[in-house]
Amino acid sequence: MSVSLEPALLSPALVDFPFREGYVRSIIYVSLYVSGIAVALSTLFSIPVAVVMGFTDFPGKQFVKSVINTGMGFPSVVVGLLVLFIVSNQGPLGSLELIFTKEAMIISQFVLATPPITAISLAAITGVSENVRDAARALGGTRLDVALVVIKEARYGIATAILAGFGRAISEVGSVLIVGGNITSASGISQTRTLTTAIQLEARQGQYDTAMVLGAVLLALVLTVNAVVVRFGDEGSVNQ
Repeated sequence: MSVSLEPALLSPALVDFPFREGYVRSIIYVSLYVSGIAVALSTLFSIPVAVVMGFTDFPGKQFVKSVINTGMGFPSVVVGLLVLFIVSNQGPLGSLELIFTKEAMIISQFVLATPPITAISLAAITGVSENVRDAARALGGTRLDVALVVIKEARYGIATAILAGFGRAISEVGSVLIVGGNITSASGISQTRTLTTAIQLEARQGQYDTAMVLGAVLLALVLTVNAVVVRFGDEGSVNQ
């Protein structure tokens, strides 16, 4: 059996893992593809919501904030079940045949990533000093101008929110396993298998060497995200 160490994280001279050709690469691709699109869509939705909530008062605002904060700790398996119902043949999106596809996984991760992105972005926007808003108004800025100035001041917090959402999405296992099915093709190439679901499967089958390398890849990605979050946070503290 040929040996392919696609993510050259470990030296072949030290350890020899029996990866199928293209297996690890395809899993990493699916993980980044699903999480990247889900977080991008969540950002496009969450930032405007955070801006509106940060600049307006309306009945039920505290309730909406409570729902968002609750969503940050919402069980992922419950999200998976809800999305599975929506995309199943009996669900409202059943005609689209999304069950056990990357698109269903994106929907699931979108739901999971949206609360932290919205909540952290809202905290960053409301945390901008009122003096900044007053200065923008004093210079004759419109409401839009004031909002843009505040967003600029809160950009580091917003960036942190996006990266935090990505961290939660790429580390997710429960919901993507339910709606994605953890599927590979006959040749062993991932269709809906991510790093987290692959680790769970390989460990359950006793393939601890493969699971450990996949875990190292996932850990490297998560640590990279966390390092970027810390860097943005430090820069934000210095510049504000």
